[in-house]
Amino acid sequence: MPVSVEVRRQLAARFEVLLPHLNERQQRLALAAEARLLGHGGVRAVAAVAGVSETTVRRGVFELERGEGPLPGGRVRKTGGGRKRATYLDPTLVSALLALVEPDERGDPMSPLRWTTKSLRHLADELTRQGHVVSAPTVGKLLRENGFSLQGNAKTLEGDQHPDRDAQFRYINKQVTDHQAAGEPVISVDTKKKEQLGRLPNPGREWRPAGEPIEVEDHSFFFTGPQVEQAIPYGVYDVTADSGWVNVGVDHDTSAFAVASIRRWWQARGCGDYPDATRLLITADAGGSNSYRYRLWKAELAALAAETGLDITCVISRRAPRSGTRSSTGCSPRSRSTGAAGP
Repeated sequence: MPVSVEVRRQLAARFEVLLPHLNERQQRLALAAEARLLGHGGVRAVAAVAGVSETTVRRGVFELERGEGPLPGGRVRKTGGGRKRATYLDPTLVSALLALVEPDERGDPMSPLRWTTKSLRHLADELTRQGHVVSAPTVGKLLRENGFSLQGNAKTLEGDQHPDRDAQFRYINKQVTDHQAAGEPVISVDTKKKEQLGRLPNPGREWRPAGEPIEVEDHSFFFTGPQVEQAIPYGVYDVTADSGWVNVGVDHDTSAFAVASIRRWWQARGCGDYPDATRLLITADAGGSNSYRYRLWKAELAALAAETGLDITCVISRRAPRSGTRSSTGCSPRSRSTGAAGP
């Protein structure tokens, strides 16, 4: 005889009030008791109303029929129930996993994952290949239990440094403070990240009318060649005024472009902000368009010095010294431009 709608409604009301207060075994027995009272079709009806498996209800019925008493110590399951831990079934699993991921093993050329990303899936596959059958989620759980976590790179290591690097920075700092004390301009220059021109996809979001996103290309491949249009921002930072100025080029990042950017800054802001200036101090790194190796950089600075009448000093800092190089970016004294990279 099928269970009526009214009975199902009553069951749902009782289950809603009672089941949240019971543990797993108590819920199973309570559902089984209702199913036995309903008779034929009771298991299916109770399972449907409670939203559980018929197997769960049927298991409770069997427990009631066997007359099993409460478990000792308030336990929900019998002792020894449940799946055994992976480390119990395979005592050597943890040691095999740590051999793959511990820092001491990273430089081992014989490590099978020497050139493989150590993702959970890759680690699980390698352990399985070694005879330790394990899943990726279990690998993640074991790593966390052994003090591992997902971490990004920390940029704390430095390469070879110039033996007088500290003295270089002290010298540069003194040059800056001397120019600032005399009211002379001090700028820092560098090329910023290049960007392709066009309606290309970029990360980030902006406020737009609902349903009206900006349409862009579906791919952004960087094709080299003379036809590539790109924006090259060259930044000029006024250290004393704490203000930035950017000149954007669309051709090539050359020394001529670098000095042209400084010239434009001087014409647009510098000469107005420092009308009585007789000197200009430029701080720069040792690479790119303002490299101390480029004669064009020195020649263009000399031309700018002659054009503006300023004594231009460019100070740089380098890492390890290289044979056959000089530490000065200075131009000819005749051009009223000098250069230095520290002692």
